[in-house]
Amino acid sequence: METVSENRSHGGVQGVYTHASAETGTDMTFSVFVPAHEAGARLPVLWYLSGLTCTHANVTEKGEYRAACAEHGIVFVAPDTSPRGDGVPDDEGWDFGKGAGFYVDATEAPWSTHYRMRSYVEEELPRLIASRFPADMERQGITGHSMGGHGALTIALRNPGRFRSTSAFAPIVSPLNCPWGKKALTGYIGADRTAWRDYDACAMMEDGARLPDLLVDQGTADGFLEEQLKTHLLEQACEKAGQTATIRMQEGYDHSYYFISTFMPGHVAWHAERLKR
Repeated sequence: METVSENRSHGGVQGVYTHASAETGTDMTFSVFVPAHEAGARLPVLWYLSGLTCTHANVTEKGEYRAACAEHGIVFVAPDTSPRGDGVPDDEGWDFGKGAGFYVDATEAPWSTHYRMRSYVEEELPRLIASRFPADMERQGITGHSMGGHGALTIALRNPGRFRSTSAFAPIVSPLNCPWGKKALTGYIGADRTAWRDYDACAMMEDGARLPDLLVDQGTADGFLEEQLKTHLLEQACEKAGQTATIRMQEGYDHSYYFISTFMPGHVAWHAERLKR
């Protein structure tokens, strides 16, 4: 692991780091905020997964999470959204390829060599975080935005018992039923829709997966709400499954980081309540 930058913030340290990933076969960049803490202390961890076109930098620079993480004593980890580099295949569209890894392990050529974001986020990066930062991996929460909200929901549902808390900002709730999801899952893992169910939060709940609790915020002025995000499908899936969930429609908010930064402190506090039990 190499340090790109470290800056003092809210009494803690905001760092950006790179490392050679065995899963993606590329160098990967991620950010970590570590609040002030006593020597030897292990702190709860909150993962944040970003959306289409984003890197670690979007939330790091615009997410406004540090004050809340410092207050509640939470380590905040933000990975990239896809592998990068000259040898990594890409697509002309902004919603596929670099910046759009969709948190899947690709099985289709040419994507399968490098696009292994599921294993990277679920396995490889957590091992690195546990070994190099004061992270208590018994107390983990996960959140994300848009494509990253899809990632947070599905990763938590696939790993019962790992995450004490799961939340999302404007998540893609059902890739089986939206253009972004159909394009990504067809390209990365093929046309067999039965293989897609492991990457669809609504389908996973229908198949029996559950979360301890769930918080979702969605803006009513989000231009992607009706065609891509379809929050009502998550509401229906939770109701049918008996899944405890707080799904809030926030009047007048769009899909931007103005929306995310407004509700980020509340999400951090919500996770903190569950991570400190």
